[in-house]
Amino acid sequence: EAAAWLSAARAARVSSLERGGCGRSSNRLARLSDGSRACVRYGINPEQIQGEALSYHLAGVLGMQERLPPMALALVEARGRQWEPVREELRGSHWAEGAVVSLTRWVDNLTAVVAPAPWGAEAGAGRRLQPLSAGELDGLPPSQLVELVQWSDLILFDYLTANFDRLVSNLFSLQWDPRVMRRATSNLLRAPDGGLVFMDNEAGLVHGYRLLAMWDPYNEPLLRSVCVFREGTARRVAELHRRRSAAAELRRRYRAREPLWARLGFLSERQAELLQARVDFVHRHIAHCRAQ
Repeated sequence: EAAAWLSAARAARVSSLERGGCGRSSNRLARLSDGSRACVRYGINPEQIQGEALSYHLAGVLGMQERLPPMALALVEARGRQWEPVREELRGSHWAEGAVVSLTRWVDNLTAVVAPAPWGAEAGAGRRLQPLSAGELDGLPPSQLVELVQWSDLILFDYLTANFDRLVSNLFSLQWDPRVMRRATSNLLRAPDGGLVFMDNEAGLVHGYRLLAMWDPYNEPLLRSVCVFREGTARRVAELHRRRSAAAELRRRYRAREPLWARLGFLSERQAELLQARVDFVHRHIAHCRAQ
């Protein structure tokens, strides 16, 4: 379904651009000629769009891409076929000609999500985050276990990408807002089928890696608070650890599935090393959980 939408979106023309509903004031909600809608994100700088694209494809490497709305890159060309119907709107958008933007499929009927325990209750009480014990897990119904492994996917994904603009930003805000964990989690929504939707991942992999010193004191304890993992996620992490192939597999997928990848480039050598180091850290933590 995602592949079909991406193919259609790349071929479609942009029928209209509307303000609101897609985050920053520089972003727009686009109506496409095939009848679908997409959020068009215009980054303050290109690395934000690069982070969005690379995070999307890393989710594919990890086997959790269904948690992210389908995303494709597009080139802003006022006289190009794709943008010709909205040439006047582009003039008012202040987007630079030739800029790379992201098109993310609009998903209807999403609702806000509040963090469950232990992240909400433990953090809100000011205590150190602790993994759920085996005894506590035994008493949970299947629906709550399904919820927990979705959250563990999210926390693992945000640790690997060093994305601070979601649950971590809520934890950071506890210092002046003790009730923040009882409010909606930033950039996280729920679909009608109950699945979590990881929105707005532009802080991941590039911007986040530059700010590790500031945000890892929150990201690491959050990861350590999780000892319940989806089997497929744990298996993919183990493979990426054993082969030391995290950056190589991400590059291969990105280049194969995104025609405009070269416009933004890939991770630097240092960023690629950081990604592998974080995969290795997650693998060691999962092994520690198994040993418990």
